Formats: sequence, C-alpha cells, structure tokens
Amino acid sequence: MAFKRFDPEDFVISTDSITSTLWSTGAPTLTSFFTSSIQEAGSSGNYYLSIYQTSSTLTSAQVQFDVVYADILGSGSELYNTAVPQNSYTKTMYGQYRSLILEDENANFIFGTGNNVVTASNFWVLSVERARYKQSLFPGSINLKISGSGGVINLTDNSLDSSLSVFIGSTRVYQLISGSNGTAGTLPNSGYVAGSGSYGLVFPDLGTIMLNPLAISQSIKVSPSRSNNADGFNNRKLYEAIKLGSSFALNSQENITSDYVFVRARNSEFNYSENPTFISGSTGEVIYSNFINQPQVYLTTVGMYNDSNDLLAVAKMSRPLLKDFTKEALVRVKLDF
Repeated sequence: MAFKRFDPEDFVISTDSITSTLWSTGAPTLTSFFTSSIQEAGSSGNYYLSIYQTSSTLTSAQVQFDVVYADILGSGSELYNTAVPQNSYTKTMYGQYRSLILEDENANFIFGTGNNVVTASNFWVLSVERARYKQSLFPGSINLKISGSGGVINLTDNSLDSSLSVFIGSTRVYQLISGSNGTAGTLPNSGYVAGSGSYGLVFPDLGTIMLNPLAISQSIKVSPSRSNNADGFNNRKLYEAIKLGSSFALNSQENITSDYVFVRARNSEFNYSENPTFISGSTGEVIYSNFINQPQVYLTTVGMYNDSNDLLAVAKMSRPLLKDFTKEALVRVKLDF
C-alpha cells in the first residue's frame, strides 16, 4: 500500500441531466386510470382525487397524480360553515396554489401571453406524485389527451417554442398549449384559444400542471360547475375527460452531480508492493532479486483517505492494471451523490 496526496487540479465536478420514465408502470405513456372510492369519500376527497395506474384494491396500486379543482370564489364545493360565505374547499385550494407559486395572496394566475391572456378565477391542477417526478418534469415530454362531448384536444408545454426561460416569482413556468412534444407545430404562436389564453400553465420544478377551464370548455365542452355550497364533482369531471382520452405521456428529469477524482500514478510511483508474495514477512526484503530494479505490480484498488487516515471511499478497477517503471497510470474515479 502506498499513499499520495491529491492536488487541487485532481478534482473536477460535473452535472449530468438524467431523463427517465415517470409512471410506475415503466412506460412513458399512462393509458389506464383508476380512482379509489374510499379516498374520494374520505376527508381528502373534498380537496383532491387521487389517480392510480391500476385498481386501487390491488397491492401494486400506486398514486400517479392528483386532480384538484380550485376556485377563488369558493364555488363548486360545499362550504365549511354556511354562516361563512365563500369559505370552501375549492377556495382553500386556490389560496394554497397562489401562496405556493405566486407568493402573493393578492395576485392572480394569468393564462396566455401577449394580447391573448385571461385572468384565472378558477382552474384545475394535475399534481404529479412527488416520488414519480424525482427532481422535475421533463419539458417537452408532456403529451396529454383529454376528451369531451365537443371533441378531443392534445396538450403539451411550449418549451420548444419558447426561446427564453420564463419565471413566475422564483418558479419556472411554461404555457400549456395544443400540440405535441413541446411545440404547437409549424406556427410558433398557435396552440392557444382565441380570447381565452392558453390551456394552462406547466410548473416542471413543482410537478404541477394547471389547466384553464375557460379554454378547455371552449374547445371540448368540459366545464366545471360553479354552484354555491354544492359539490360540483369537478375533480371527477376532469378525471373522466382524461380517462376518456386514455393517453398521458410524461417523463421525469434529474440532475446528478458527480465528483471526478483523477488518480495519477507516475512511472516512478507505486511500483512496489507489501504483499507477502513480494516482500518477505520476516526480513522485509524483496523475495525475488530481479524485482529490485525491475518490479512489476498490479493496481487493483484505489482508496481515498482524509488527513486522519480514515478510509472514505474505495474504487475497484474493472481489471488489474500492470505497473512498472516504464508505465504511468491515470485512473478516473467517479463519485455520485
């Protein structure tokens, strides 16, 4: 065993972006959608509807995403207390997303860009399960098909049509448009609804897709109920439209930071060994005289120690590496965190 102190230039930090399938089925597109009657009838069902990839009664069932309806007026759901107007589940959800994204309780969501914008007083949300999307949703991979009595629309984000990154506060955002694979097609400004803005907003770093009911209603006639102090079953309305479309493609993205350590063995270094086959255990002499001036050893392992001589990491080579005075070795060690 021999030791050598690393130099500052021996360390390099690199970040790689890893894209993978998001759904627990392992497929890039989710085609079957199920709910749980127990969850829907429970207290959480007043706020959101959980969507599974298979029957919720099976042990393999896992939540893929939740459907939420939010309304600034508190419409579309029962009131917490009939003596307090507009104080309902849907108003709570609107306030939650406003605080999370807009970071201002007096601000409002706006769908669209330029002259075609609409201020949202209500919206649907697809909240992807945290374990599914890892670090963020992969822009350009969103392909959602929803169907209603007025037809079918295919929705995606506008990440490939947008040359600049747009933020709402500190949150990255894309417009949800009609199209596929991050683009509206040949016309960069298409994909919107006349007078109704975009189909929604996509927040990849939050795993959140927000849908504009006004644009969706105008396109396929799927509309939320905005009755007062009455459950409009709006979460289920969007779920039924997604289930009828039978296609929701989405990938996750994760940045993996790696430390690269370059271990350099120059020609004059690491040519001897303390192995008993090399050195006599009783005398400490080299057993074979021809190894004194022409030693040959095989490098197999790199250990990294701190100044207290504590072993912190071990790197194993894929095969032994022959080393003598005529050879130099450069070993790259990759540390992932």
